[in-house]
Amino acid sequence: MLAAFATLALTGVAAVTIVNALTFPRLDQAPLTTTYPRVSVLIPARNEVLTLPQTLSQLLNQRYPDFEILVLDDDSSDGTAEAARAAGGGDPRLRVMTGQPLPEGWLGKNWACHQLSRVATGEILLFTDADVFWSHDALKRIVGEMEARQSDLQTVWPTQITHSWSERLVVPLIAFAIIGYLPLLAVHHLPWPVFAAAMGQCLAFRRVAYAAIGGHAAVRDSVIEDVALAKRIKKLSQHPVHGRLKLRAADGGNVLSCRMYRTWAEVRDGFAKNLLAGHGDSILWLLLSWAFHWLLWFLPWIWLATGAFLPTRWWPTWPLLLVTLGVAVRAMTAAVTQQRISDALLMPVSVLLMAVIAAKAIWWRLRYGGPEWRGRRAVTASSMKAPKEKV
Repeated sequence: MLAAFATLALTGVAAVTIVNALTFPRLDQAPLTTTYPRVSVLIPARNEVLTLPQTLSQLLNQRYPDFEILVLDDDSSDGTAEAARAAGGGDPRLRVMTGQPLPEGWLGKNWACHQLSRVATGEILLFTDADVFWSHDALKRIVGEMEARQSDLQTVWPTQITHSWSERLVVPLIAFAIIGYLPLLAVHHLPWPVFAAAMGQCLAFRRVAYAAIGGHAAVRDSVIEDVALAKRIKKLSQHPVHGRLKLRAADGGNVLSCRMYRTWAEVRDGFAKNLLAGHGDSILWLLLSWAFHWLLWFLPWIWLATGAFLPTRWWPTWPLLLVTLGVAVRAMTAAVTQQRISDALLMPVSVLLMAVIAAKAIWWRLRYGGPEWRGRRAVTASSMKAPKEKV
């Protein structure tokens, strides 16, 4: 029974992966815009002195004629603001702001983004992170992609740079989940919020759409605010007043890239802070997800090695088929997102590492009520008392 379910599930994931591989837009293939609406590049920064100067240098070298860069120093203790100003060299397109104290009911990044949006002057509000790397034509291609697809929210998954083993075995699972589990055609064309997806490393809104969904104030207590904003766009996709708002997604294609983490501790905690929120703030759903992934990408290797729980006549053919299919799916998602294809053979190790990360997320919830990140502790969205706005 378990083997049959695993076969059916893997076949479904493979089908989604193949369709996404053929249809997922790539930013390096996006047209270069020929019109130039003003873009506000908005960067919340908390203790980003190691990466922000390089990011700002690349942004200031964009071949785009009309943009501003606003950096909000979110109570940093490492000289982030000073480093940002030095990197700007007095360029009038860069403004470094000092963040206001965090109000009750807000999470830190959401509050920082809200402050940035209130002073931005652009027709397009592009929220990004301090550790994202930009090719010279990145802004032109993002705006070109928005124009070509008539996007109201254009999200891009930067190509993830990974060096250490913990990075290689965990970070690409973000793209694996998107390419393998989420049908892109549904993301683009179906209005249901269940098909909402977004990456906070690059969220480009048309200003009118951002205002229509209530901006970051509407998701002030959300740990995964990028997906929450995408869901609000979906909810307004058939709004009688605002009309149809369009969510569109693309792969970074090395036009945008990012090295999220460097050590195992950073990888573990960085993924753990979002993991429960990504499972509806439910420990039960997280445990079911853990069991699902063990069944598809770990147990088939055990069955192949030992023949356990399988009739002799099915061994080794059936478990070998499951192992091969699982490796193929992981390899295909790696190829689409320009990761190391050979790391697909280590997917069982990735599943083990994700179990450790899941345990950390559950521990945070039971011990503290929510995750801890960059010196701040956040209770879960479901337990916070901030008022909810309705679309």
